[in-house]
Amino acid sequence: MATLADPALTFSRLPHPSPVPGATRALALQDPGFGKVFSDHMVSIEWDIDRGWHDATIGPRGPISMDPATAVLHYAQEIFEGLKAYRLADGGTALFRPHANAARFNASARRLAMPELPEETFVEAVRQIVAADRDWFPPIDGGSLYLRPFMFASEAFLGVRPAQQYRFLVIASPAGNYFKSGAPAVSIWVSEDYTRAAPGGTGAAKCGGNYAASLVPQAEAIARGHDQVVFLDAAERKWIEELGGMNLFFVFDDGSLLTPPLGGTILPGITRDSIIALAREEGLTVREERYAFEQWRADAASGRLIETFACGTAAVVTAVGTVAGKHGEFTIGSGGPGQLTQKLRNRLVSIQRGEAPDPQGWVMRLD
Repeated sequence: MATLADPALTFSRLPHPSPVPGATRALALQDPGFGKVFSDHMVSIEWDIDRGWHDATIGPRGPISMDPATAVLHYAQEIFEGLKAYRLADGGTALFRPHANAARFNASARRLAMPELPEETFVEAVRQIVAADRDWFPPIDGGSLYLRPFMFASEAFLGVRPAQQYRFLVIASPAGNYFKSGAPAVSIWVSEDYTRAAPGGTGAAKCGGNYAASLVPQAEAIARGHDQVVFLDAAERKWIEELGGMNLFFVFDDGSLLTPPLGGTILPGITRDSIIALAREEGLTVREERYAFEQWRADAASGRLIETFACGTAAVVTAVGTVAGKHGEFTIGSGGPGQLTQKLRNRLVSIQRGEAPDPQGWVMRLD
C-alpha cells in the first residue's frame, strides 16, 4: 500500500465567489449541533484507471453534478471517514491521529474494490480544508470542526464490476454535541430483529451501506424513546457487537474493562483504539472478548458491571445509563456517567485539545 503523496499532485486553490458573510457564520456557530451546518469550502481529487489521482483542488463547497447512470447510485461503491480538527488553547489548530483515519480509509477502499489514496495525500487534503475554513471553528465548549472525507464511484455505466473512475472529496462541518438530548448518559435499545454485519461482509469497512442497514432499527430505538441502537452478532444473536455508529466498553467492579473484539464485523474505531491505549497506560486490564447480552444484564443486576460507555469520533466518550429490549430494561450503575468513563474521556479530550501531554504523538499541529 502506498503511503507517500504523489509529488506531482498539487492542490489548486479555486476562488470562492460568495463565502458566507461573517455575521451569518457567527450566528450559525452559536449552536451548530452536529452535521447541520457546513463550511465554505471542499476538497476534490479525481481518479481514473489511466491517470490515477489528478486534479486536486480546494474550492467552494457546492452541489455535485452526476449522470443518472453514475455507478455509486446503482452499486454503492462509497466509503467515508470522520475526524475532527481542534482549536488549541493558544489559538492554533490540530488534528488527532489523521494517519490512522487515512489507513482505515484505505482498508475500506480495498474491501470495496476502490483505489487507495496515498496516506499523505489524505492528510494534506484535510490540512487544506482546515486552513481554508479556520474561521468556522465554533466558539463553544467542546466545539470542533468535524471533517468528512469520502470517495465514490463516479463512472457512468451499468454493469456489476468495479468502476474505473472515482472522486474523493472532503467537506467540513462545525460541531457541537452529537446527541440532541445533551444528557450526561444515553439510553440504548437492543435490536433483536436486525443485525449490522455478518462474517465475510463489510462490517469492518466504513461504507454507507452499513449505516443504511442500521436506519430501521435506529428509528425503532428513537420511537421507543432511546438515543441509540446496539446490535448483536448475526450468527447467534447473542453477542454484543457495537452501536449504530460507536464502539462499546464495559467497566467491572475490579477496575477491568472489556470491549468486543474486532474480527470483520465491527468497525475498528480510532477512538476505541485510543481508549484501550490510555486505559492500559493507567495500569488497567483491558480485555477484547465476546460479551453476551444476557451476561450484560446479569452483571448490571449483580453490581459486577458498574459502567458502560460508547465511543467514537463524533460523540467522543458517552456513558450508557439504561439499556432496553423486548424483554425489559435495566440500568447501568447509577444510570449516569461513572468515574472511569469520565476520567478516560477527560484524558482523551485534554490530549486532543493540547491541554495534556501527548506521549503517543497522536496530535498533529497544523499551525
